[in-house]
Amino acid sequence: MTDQRDVAASATDGAGVVTDPEEAPEAPADGADGPPVASGDEGPGIRSSRRASLEAFRALLLRDLYVLRKDLKQFLPRTIMQPVLLMFVFTYVFPKIGQGPVADAGEQFSTVLVAGVVALSMLFQGIQAVALTLVNEFGTTKEIEDRVLAPIPVAWVAVQKVATGALNALFAAAIVFPVAAVVPATDVRLDVSWPVLVTLLPLAAVMSAALGLTFGTFFEPRQVSILFGIIILPITFLGGIYYPWTALDPIEIAGVPWLKILVLANPLLYVCEGLRAALTSVDHMSLVAVYPALVGFTALFLWRGIAGFRRRVLT
Repeated sequence: MTDQRDVAASATDGAGVVTDPEEAPEAPADGADGPPVASGDEGPGIRSSRRASLEAFRALLLRDLYVLRKDLKQFLPRTIMQPVLLMFVFTYVFPKIGQGPVADAGEQFSTVLVAGVVALSMLFQGIQAVALTLVNEFGTTKEIEDRVLAPIPVAWVAVQKVATGALNALFAAAIVFPVAAVVPATDVRLDVSWPVLVTLLPLAAVMSAALGLTFGTFFEPRQVSILFGIIILPITFLGGIYYPWTALDPIEIAGVPWLKILVLANPLLYVCEGLRAALTSVDHMSLVAVYPALVGFTALFLWRGIAGFRRRVLT
């Protein structure tokens, strides 16, 4: 009886193509003659890897924005509550009960505070939109595993998170301005410098989101309380929200303004001082120092955040 394997090995179709896998011709080696391999955008229906990555990046960003639109009922209260309370207590309640600055000093304090509240709202939303989301996705939902399966480099997934957080921070900044116009009992005298404002706001938003990426890849879910209790709280009170940086000269030891030097390590300080330069005419830190500091902090947080993201994803 003829061996069935021999019969199958010799079977061919009508065009003379061997049907047995073991008899199939080998793929041509590199440089050998063979069918051309399409690359880039050549040929119908073929996408370059860069185009596929851009489309995946856009899809992930639009998905997060869609989720944000669906969650506006939660986003708006948590964004508005903090600036409303700060402005209400310090610029409405205090003047009404005769506490705090009054008259011209009260107007100046309200003006100084507006820039600080805008900066604080941006920082908080940038951190929350990225850090808390990543902590949840790494620890509870494991949604990050689905994101990294997209046809996109791992680093781009981290950058997309930063882009979403930056948009959240910009939305938060836009909400504060109507609050500042309505709540204070004293006048708020803004002197807007549009070139500074339109360049500083995006930079501050990206820096805030990049800081959130660093925190979100560093802290475990059980350590979130440490993030807000030990890190965010000192950043808030030593970030120049309630006072300009130039007013810290009297706090010194042996003639050295130690607090004025210490707070230079706080990224929130540069956002506050930059926004005071953009929104007011009060004394503020030089923009020659503000912009390089923000760019440096942004680069540092992006580098640390992307490195931490890779580590968490690949391990």
